Amino acid sequence: MTSDSGEAPSQPPIARADAFAQGFLENPYPALAFLRMATPAFHEESTDSWVIARARDVEAVLRSPQYGKDPRKVRTGVSVFASLNPDQGKEPSMLVLDPPDHTRLRGLVNKAFTPRVVEALRPRVQQLVHELLDAVAGQSGFDVMSALAAPLPITIIAEMIGVDPRDQEQFRAWSHAFAASLDALAQPETRQEAIQARDEITAYFAGQIAAHRASPSDDLMSGLIAAQDGSDSLSTDEMISVLTLLLVAGNVTTTDLIGNGVLALLQHPSELQKLRDNPTMITNTVEEVLRYDSPVLGTGRVPLQDVEVSGCPIPKGEAVIVSLAAANRDPAATPDPERFDIGRQDVHHHSFGAGPHFCLGAPLARLEAPIAIGTLVERFPNLRLDPANPPQRRLLPAFRGLASLKVLI
Repeated sequence: MTSDSGEAPSQPPIARADAFAQGFLENPYPALAFLRMATPAFHEESTDSWVIARARDVEAVLRSPQYGKDPRKVRTGVSVFASLNPDQGKEPSMLVLDPPDHTRLRGLVNKAFTPRVVEALRPRVQQLVHELLDAVAGQSGFDVMSALAAPLPITIIAEMIGVDPRDQEQFRAWSHAFAASLDALAQPETRQEAIQARDEITAYFAGQIAAHRASPSDDLMSGLIAAQDGSDSLSTDEMISVLTLLLVAGNVTTTDLIGNGVLALLQHPSELQKLRDNPTMITNTVEEVLRYDSPVLGTGRVPLQDVEVSGCPIPKGEAVIVSLAAANRDPAATPDPERFDIGRQDVHHHSFGAGPHFCLGAPLARLEAPIAIGTLVERFPNLRLDPANPPQRRLLPAFRGLASLKVLI
């Protein structure tokens, strides 16, 4: 195995890319840099899958029709994809369907989940952020994750879907159980918990959809019921699958984005001061956070035919892990990529994916995160890390977020 220069790369501080190793989970970037330098396509033996780490290859794979996402098409590395469809007796969600099924569902959902619908949430998001921060304003410090980053997205997506606010705590439990199962390297017990959560979500949404059919309202669930393309519309099972996906995508990953963003700013005081001096930089700040410390480290693909990645052959049906985090820090795509710089021009990242499966919830995340982080920084000018309580990571192989982020104000 050699680098592009023909020299064998030195062994990284973390051996290869053992996605279960404590060191990798706490800081995957040294190992990902090693993979990016070593080879276009690295075969990871423990998961029997191929890891793609270079930005140009990641972009090409995500956009290529030669790759699918349907776990039923995987021949090897099945364990990597099993969690994407934890109950093999049911149809996969839109997240892992291939065309034409994905194209049809995405088109119908887009009719209800429009930029106008998302933008209309701005006043409510701002109001809720102030309410959450009001609750901790008189304290000496608080946990950003439990006080702001976690309750904001789940409240907004629950209100957006149109469910009873009293059910939001149950929503949070379901979404965390299901999101953990979407980790490409989830353990069997995690997948079983996901099956139970999905059964409970299914029963809940079936009742809610029936109620909304009988009495429509101005919410996303009613919008999905009404969405049509000619004579085509979403079945009840399809609506349940879409609502479940929105529940997870609209909650856990945005929670992690907010937490990662606040931590990055607090660890880089000069960048935090730039934002304080020029609050209009908040939009670019969030894009740099997405590049620098993405809440989603990677995503799965499966070749639909024999393919090559920059000359490395990968047979049809073998599991491929596309490392979004490695691509985001590729020096071939981003100058000085290890530096966190909120003033970086033309920030380019792969954190929302690319191609047909570009993240449906990206507009919502791009609405919530800037408001949450910007308002937090504005309201607490002395915001700083609590030295007695260091940040704690949630150690999941494919997702990157915080369990706690204690700050002083």
